[in-house]
Amino acid sequence: MKALKVIALPAVLFAGWWVLSAGSKDFYRPPLRTILVAFADTWFGARIADDVLPSLARLGAGYAVALVLGIAAGVVIGRHPAVRETVEPVLEFLRAVPPPVLVPILILVAGIGDLMKVLVIVSGCVWPILLNTVEGVRAVDGVLADTCAVYRVPPVRRMVLRAASPQIVTGARQALSIGVILMVISEMFAARSGLGFTVVQFQRGFQIPEMWSGVLLLGLIGVALAALFRLVERSVLRWYHGQRAAEKQH
Repeated sequence: MKALKVIALPAVLFAGWWVLSAGSKDFYRPPLRTILVAFADTWFGARIADDVLPSLARLGAGYAVALVLGIAAGVVIGRHPAVRETVEPVLEFLRAVPPPVLVPILILVAGIGDLMKVLVIVSGCVWPILLNTVEGVRAVDGVLADTCAVYRVPPVRRMVLRAASPQIVTGARQALSIGVILMVISEMFAARSGLGFTVVQFQRGFQIPEMWSGVLLLGLIGVALAALFRLVERSVLRWYHGQRAAEKQH
């Protein structure tokens, strides 16, 4: 029943798209069946290795760096009020700068290779992770902290990170969707491969069904990454969900 609920709305939307576009003669809005044929011809082949895998590798690298930086800096800022007061104005300024605006600057600094694209992803993904980590660390129960101190439990690893993990995971989930967007944007500038580059090339070459197939592939990748993240979240926060379930029973 749960699986049926998950696929019901996508199935209805997909069927509606198929029916409503079936008789389309519009060059820019081809029928779904044409897009699916182009999807199979375009992406079931060498483009997987040439474009899809490099894009996912850049996304993975940028996301991993953002996780490490965001959590490490968030713990320090959240645990030390003096540090928070010192860096808060700078953080607010940097957070307000849209990551796509940094692309020309990063091209000048890092060139047009993979490093620039990874840095663009990091520049957008780090903020939701950092800010949620700070708030999660600040919200740690003082009684819990005192108890850990009495029993000499390592505070950061066993208490702070565990107590803040629900909010850290929330920030990581937000960062993942931002990372996919920035992955595409970074590949639209001075790139030679990647999903963003390929979709733009199809658009410039008026290969409209192929362009739509690229958009469809990006959506499917987003769904797959969200499902994978949900599995990781369920494993990391097993204790939290168990605690919530126990509270509901009482």
